[in-house]
Amino acid sequence: MIAIINYGLGNLTSILNIHKRLGIDAVITNDFKTIENAQKLILPGVGHFKKGMQNLQESGLQPLLEQEVLQKQKPVLGICLGAQLITKHSEEAAVNGLGWVDAHTVAFDTSKLNGLKVPHMGWADINVLHENELLHNIPAQPRFYHVHAYHFLFDANEEVIATTEYGYRFASAFQKNNIYGTQFHPEKSHKYGMRLLENFSKL
Repeated sequence: MIAIINYGLGNLTSILNIHKRLGIDAVITNDFKTIENAQKLILPGVGHFKKGMQNLQESGLQPLLEQEVLQKQKPVLGICLGAQLITKHSEEAAVNGLGWVDAHTVAFDTSKLNGLKVPHMGWADINVLHENELLHNIPAQPRFYHVHAYHFLFDANEEVIATTEYGYRFASAFQKNNIYGTQFHPEKSHKYGMRLLENFSKL
């Protein structure tokens, strides 16, 4: 069973509906026992970084997630804001993230966008950098749906598994051991997003 973590921010129903369509057992929850019993976790998110961290801390979910992900090595997939929260820090607010990967969340450098608007919104190809379980059997440059004004900036490039071009190339998917994240929204990305979520369910 996959626990879709409800901390007050995110496209929870959209993610659950895709799993139902795929026949994958998943549940939206903030119940500690359900999360402990789940085989995998999804950390979704839409909104402000500071609010996301505040909700995780005030709900008591942060230490529970650290136990499940860092100690028990349970697979986790962060999506959009949920993936940004996995980084060390965000320029969106003077607050630290979970720090599970060697990256920060930074604003788009508008001087390099050649007039492109922020937020980056819509369909864009991703460039798969190397074979990976999360992106298995997905073509080298599939299209995924993006909605974001910030993106990952990694200290360790080996953790980056895909990039996206928007004025310049930025990391849009990562893996560090059992920890995965996507800047784009697989739950809004039709067949490629469904394949990615199915791959995650089979890890």
